[in-house]
Amino acid sequence: MSRSSLALALPVALAISATTAASQTQSATNGDRFNWSGKVPAGAWIMVRSVMGPISVKAASGQTAEITGIKRPERGGDPAYVHFTSKPLANGGILVCALWGDNSDCDEDSYHSHNDGDHGRRDNVEVEFTVSLPSGVNVRVASVNGDVEVAGATAIVGASTVNGEVRAASSGGPVEASTVNGDVRASMRSVGSGELRYNTVNGSIDLELPASLNADVELRTVNGDFETDFPMTLSGRVSPRRLSGKIGSGGRDLRATTVNGSIKLRKIG
Repeated sequence: MSRSSLALALPVALAISATTAASQTQSATNGDRFNWSGKVPAGAWIMVRSVMGPISVKAASGQTAEITGIKRPERGGDPAYVHFTSKPLANGGILVCALWGDNSDCDEDSYHSHNDGDHGRRDNVEVEFTVSLPSGVNVRVASVNGDVEVAGATAIVGASTVNGEVRAASSGGPVEASTVNGDVRASMRSVGSGELRYNTVNGSIDLELPASLNADVELRTVNGDFETDFPMTLSGRVSPRRLSGKIGSGGRDLRATTVNGSIKLRKIG
């Protein structure tokens, strides 16, 4: 896969603090393995970005976060071609990236990988990330080729990939999730006050939302069905490809779009 001028945008902008949490964290790169651990307070962000490989998030047992990245070379891949970076974020958060080649960079807003065309098969390296997430900490994780799974979260979640499935759940929320080739499964007990968007192209979208949801809803698919546990007041023209309406008293926008797949809205709580 070509990674020329690849950019992944995240809709969250956070200021980098050079001093915040620096004394509280420990990180080390030992050969093909990266380890980071530190105290991350509730309300701060953990961000992890990658190009090749899965990302898994689970609940931490306390307020200490842990991030592990393991290089896994394939078909002549050179582990030395991939390196890790970490940056402290405001309020005690952390950004960790796996970078392929010397011309790649990332920050809390985007990831850029510039292919110089002279790497042969050296870039055939997958990185498997695992995150232990403390209670109340927000998390945003993004890959390009690999499944993304978030479990045990209690605050805001953002999860995305391009080629892979996204499964993200929070006992708080809201949860944002998207991919291109794969299913999207998101579950949350709070939807916050902003817009909710869920997208894929080749895959289904399955959302678990609080029973008290109020939203203006638009669902779109080309080859698939709609299913909802929520009573809806429909608006506009009824179509097998588009469903628009209001849940409860409406308010925030909820948009779910796919091409080849069904869309389901389920009640929880």
